[in-house]
Amino acid sequence: MTDKLPFWKAKTMQEMTRKEWESLCDGCAKCCLVKLEDEDTGALAFTDIACDLLDCETCACGDYANRSVRVPDCVTLTPKNVDQLYWMPATCAYKLIAEGEDLPWWHPLVSGEQESVHQAGISARGRVVHESTIPVEEWESRIVHWPAVGFEGYYEPGEHIDPDADEKSD
Repeated sequence: MTDKLPFWKAKTMQEMTRKEWESLCDGCAKCCLVKLEDEDTGALAFTDIACDLLDCETCACGDYANRSVRVPDCVTLTPKNVDQLYWMPATCAYKLIAEGEDLPWWHPLVSGEQESVHQAGISARGRVVHESTIPVEEWESRIVHWPAVGFEGYYEPGEHIDPDADEKSD
């Protein structure tokens, strides 16, 4: 008896059905967080500030069907743009699959449990506030480390990254 490969291993992203594509989302909501980019270095920092449409307890969008209309800078992921979205969390299934990686054990498609992403501490559940509740001038003070686990290009609050640092080391 031959084991059938799961669809994310058997198909390219372009071959996936809409249902399969949508199921790749693990529901972590880290893509819904406000991210700050250093203008000089391009280094990215995640905050604990979420889009106002995010239900902070379920980590689901409150108006998924109309999100791009209601939030003009909300990006709709597609097989064509997923590899260009450098700011996606390192744990994002879309990013992992695009890079030829497998899904982690806590991903609902692997575990069979929708709650596993939350139980593993990967999601934004209970860790975020809505952007309308925090003045923009306070966003920098809301930089957090947990969404950036495994994310290259992340910087610590107050740290200034020198993009040529590797070339300067002995």
